[in-house]
Amino acid sequence: MSEKVKVWPGTPLGEKDIKEKRILVTEWQPNLKYAWDTGIGYGKYFAELKKGRIVGTRCAKCRRVLLPARVFCEWCFRTVDEWVYLEDTGTVNTFSVAYTGTAAERLKEPRIPALIEIDGSHGVAIMHLISEIDPWKVKIGMRVRAVWKPEPEREGAITDIAYWKPI
Repeated sequence: MSEKVKVWPGTPLGEKDIKEKRILVTEWQPNLKYAWDTGIGYGKYFAELKKGRIVGTRCAKCRRVLLPARVFCEWCFRTVDEWVYLEDTGTVNTFSVAYTGTAAERLKEPRIPALIEIDGSHGVAIMHLISEIDPWKVKIGMRVRAVWKPEPEREGAITDIAYWKPI
């Protein structure tokens, strides 16, 4: 019993056709430069970090303070109501003592990444580094304060906070 083979319309092409330049082949080197618009919420959040301030937004319905600042409450499905300036202090919720860096390189001295609940943010934590303490003395519930980069070095990023240190 013979099977029928479906033949699609068109001209089949192969590697030989490409090598012999029987078809048009172009090499394309795309220019992948782009810009990213932070929007209203994140834009103000980053601009305030550059000034050495932490800002969030508050939803009047659920009373939550959102950090980083956003214009929309994902719990209430509504636009937030106000900007809220927060202290640059907080509480360590969890942490790790890491002997590997962000590029998976080995470190001689450990880093201490932590989730820090910012005072006034109602349970919202940011990930950052803790320093100026023996890694084995860090505790959950420890109070910390932001150590800001010098103003001329700030660029409007979470890294404008150099690290957090114990209070």
